[in-house]
Amino acid sequence: MKLPFTLPIETERLILRSAEPGDTDALLTYHGDSEICRYLPYEPRGRDEVEKSMQRRLGFTEFKEDAEPFFLHVILKETGELIGDFVLFCRNDEAKQGEIGYVFSKKFQRKGYALEAAKKVMEIGFDGFDCHRIEAKCSAANVPSWKLMEKLGMRREALFIENEIFKGEWDDLMIYAVLQREWHEREA
Repeated sequence: MKLPFTLPIETERLILRSAEPGDTDALLTYHGDSEICRYLPYEPRGRDEVEKSMQRRLGFTEFKEDAEPFFLHVILKETGELIGDFVLFCRNDEAKQGEIGYVFSKKFQRKGYALEAAKKVMEIGFDGFDCHRIEAKCSAANVPSWKLMEKLGMRREALFIENEIFKGEWDDLMIYAVLQREWHEREA
């Protein structure tokens, strides 16, 4: 599929690019970390699972409902290291609803990289894929995640108390979102 934008995309400190077959080892360092995976919808992954995930990442062909999501790997310009990744899903094609998700290596958290990358991913969602609304979800216990959503200008739309059993415990789910017009007003 021809993307409606050109990759890679650069920010001040980062490069956002598509997944590449050689990314497996770098992904394994944080997708295999139990602390990082605490709030992710999977347990720490071994090599076989990361390789399967890589096939999914490389399988993107179109941005539409029920298709493979669009993954972007975040590279630190200074060192060339893969430090995290974003995913952008099409949740409803007709209503142009998107959803983002993200995960960063422990070593690169709390340095502003996630916010820097997230702004570009939101631009891709709104300007590249023409999403009307983009949402993000997280556990209420995952404070850094929902604080990132708030820094992006997303509003908390829902807090579901004891929404589900997640990794053996009751979990509260938070949903944040922002509309395309709100994003453009804020970024102008």
